[in-house]
Amino acid sequence: MSAHPDARPAAGYAGDLTPQQAWDLLADDPDAVLVDVRTDAEWRYVGVPDLRGLDRQAALVEWVSYPSGQPNPQFLTQVAATGATPGDGRALVFLCRSGQRSVGAAQAATTAGYGPAYNVLEGFEGATGDDGHRGHEGWRAAGLPWVQP
Repeated sequence: MSAHPDARPAAGYAGDLTPQQAWDLLADDPDAVLVDVRTDAEWRYVGVPDLRGLDRQAALVEWVSYPSGQPNPQFLTQVAATGATPGDGRALVFLCRSGQRSVGAAQAATTAGYGPAYNVLEGFEGATGDDGHRGHEGWRAAGLPWVQP
């Protein structure tokens, strides 16, 4: 698959997508994989994207571990477990809390030959707003499906 035409250019990976663009890519490309790179604690206590409407589920692959913050040494092995292989052209869409960690994940996947690899801008919850809370932007704020496990 070639790069998404609406992706914002980025260094070291295919580009940045809004949450809605990411959803549309996943809906249009049955081989595309959403890789949620947040921590286990975030998945359990905050929620995860719900892709059941697309007859699949998000791949849950930590980029860093909580609470240590150490990189996941099995990251690329776990990405491979999604069925993607380097050079296969399968789109990988990386999502984190606010769109920061997923940049590193997309860059690492691209360097390893996967992709095109995209970052989801604003992530699952977005940045902290003026009120000190998250949730004003990102996947959930865009009204995209999610579930609390």
